[in-house]
Amino acid sequence: MFRRVLWVGAAAAVFGGAWSARAACCYFSALGSDVTQPAQKAFLSWDPQEQIVSWVVQPKFAGNAADFGMVIPTPSRPRLNEAPREFFKELGVYTILKPMPLDKYKMLQWFQAQMSAPAPAGAVASQRSTVRVLEAGVVGSLDYKIVTAERADDLFQWLKANRYSYSGDEGTLQHYIRKKWFFTVMRIDPKQMKRGSDGKYLGEVTPTRFTFSSAVLVYPLRITQISVPDQTEALFYVQAPYKVDLPGALSYQYSWIPMLRQALSFAVPGKITAQERKWMQVADARLPELQSYTQTRYQTAPGWQPSRLEWARKLTAQDLGILDGTVKYDREADPKAIKDLVQLRGFLRQGQWVTKFRRTFKRAEMAGDLEFVRARVAGDTPDEMEYIHILPTSPP
Repeated sequence: MFRRVLWVGAAAAVFGGAWSARAACCYFSALGSDVTQPAQKAFLSWDPQEQIVSWVVQPKFAGNAADFGMVIPTPSRPRLNEAPREFFKELGVYTILKPMPLDKYKMLQWFQAQMSAPAPAGAVASQRSTVRVLEAGVVGSLDYKIVTAERADDLFQWLKANRYSYSGDEGTLQHYIRKKWFFTVMRIDPKQMKRGSDGKYLGEVTPTRFTFSSAVLVYPLRITQISVPDQTEALFYVQAPYKVDLPGALSYQYSWIPMLRQALSFAVPGKITAQERKWMQVADARLPELQSYTQTRYQTAPGWQPSRLEWARKLTAQDLGILDGTVKYDREADPKAIKDLVQLRGFLRQGQWVTKFRRTFKRAEMAGDLEFVRARVAGDTPDEMEYIHILPTSPP
């Protein structure tokens, strides 16, 4: 049972580890060819006062088509900008967990033994069409158009005429049209990428930043359901005035609370902070409910895993000093990658939380879009516990 708690609380590999099928932000297709999205990374930034959302997304694709297309819905008209090519690599370096504080936890030899054990462009629409092309341009290596539509069948036909080969149902398009969302369609030239041993193109799309107005921090998930046969994994970095989570059964609290609570049970009493003691009082009341839910899910849904928190921090001036080298980076990483952390300047902001977590979505969980919420331990109690050090309950 203890090994299960260790695993569900696992922080994954620094650069994202193995990804499953297609992923969570857009519909990705090509005419008459097999195109897959084996990876998706997203950095979301949220200003609730100005009601401005910013996404940086970078899908990875594999296929043999002459060209690929993406359809990305947003609640309002976005502004597009190219992000640094190594943006997500640098985020991965920035969020490496620090070494475990060796003076805080007891039984370190026992922990080490446990950690070493194996773990169980296009055609013009008809005059009668309601599709309107609001903007066309190039960002990085991507040609894009921003369009709106009043009817799903019009947009369906426009995508087909422009060789985006949308094979989903019109109901999914209508889901976004009804909400008056905008659609950004992008075309990729895979010939800029290398071919794999199987002859297919393999590469990552230029990281692209979408900035738009929205009353809530939202991310499109439903449109991805079209191209996912069973499940998909998504890695989120979310910057907001508070630590964020997914609501309800999607929450990472099902793994985070047991993991941190167990780690603190092995801490030297004098090293536990007042904030940690207060957090434990609230967390202890929730543990039976969380353990009962996860146990039921493991039994009834083989392969199910809860969301996994991998890093969380309210950024300080010292944290931002790491980006330009005025503050020493205090973990082990490639020297060039440390130097290149400067690429994150302008994206990360002092006083904001950055929450990094990973979620594998079953197809049945993708009927709606994601709305992120403030992380809470229970009821109205905000979760403000940072996660920047390796815990005894973290994997090797």
